Amino acid sequence: MPYGDHTIRVVIADDEGVVRDGIRIMLESQPDITIVGTAGDGDHALRLCTEMRPDVLMLDVRMPGRNGLEVLAELVARGLVGPDAIRVLMLTTFDMEEYVDEALTSGASGFLLKSSSYEELTVAVRATAVGDGALSPSVARRIIRDYAATRRAEHTDPADLARIAELTTRERDVLALIGEGLSNGEIAEHLTVSGHTVKSHVSRLLTKTGCRDRAQAAVLARRTATHLLLPPSGDCPDAGLPPSRG
Repeated sequence: MPYGDHTIRVVIADDEGVVRDGIRIMLESQPDITIVGTAGDGDHALRLCTEMRPDVLMLDVRMPGRNGLEVLAELVARGLVGPDAIRVLMLTTFDMEEYVDEALTSGASGFLLKSSSYEELTVAVRATAVGDGALSPSVARRIIRDYAATRRAEHTDPADLARIAELTTRERDVLALIGEGLSNGEIAEHLTVSGHTVKSHVSRLLTKTGCRDRAQAAVLARRTATHLLLPPSGDCPDAGLPPSRG
């Protein structure tokens, strides 16, 4: 994990050489980011990730051979994707809502347009490396929001309601703000609490809802947005929190 003096190790997988080189040049200018490999197709990306075990894989959705979603699925099947393994930042040339559900549900930590600015690109990589990839870049927030708005059913799925049934009022507040794309710091400021308190809430709600990470929590939040505004029956304000799990 990229903490302290440890640099963020990145693999870039995109079938367009110009895009790969452009992203590599921009990221290599950052002292805390190291490019450990680039790939032009899905099979090469799999080999690189297996050998190099990067912190972040920047993965194009559309590639020859195995596409990005197939690469993601294979990495997940091999146990190479997760909080203590590789975090995946999906790349695309335009908003492709039809891919967002599968990518985020399968384990991607973010979704980024290739046309994103230099600042958005570097922020996205750093955010992805610490688990906030799907939420920090403005473009990822917009894609998640648009996706949820277009895919939300007239009646919320009972299975989704069951996943939020055990959340406290404050955990519901935090989940709703995750769905709006806020970082832990922004949530803390919005709720006027400490960052440690927010981190504890996030840890607990992820456990209760069975969400793998913030990306999945964001999708769940958007799907259950109306119900998150209603406090659970018998709920009472949080009286205190145990220390964060990490």
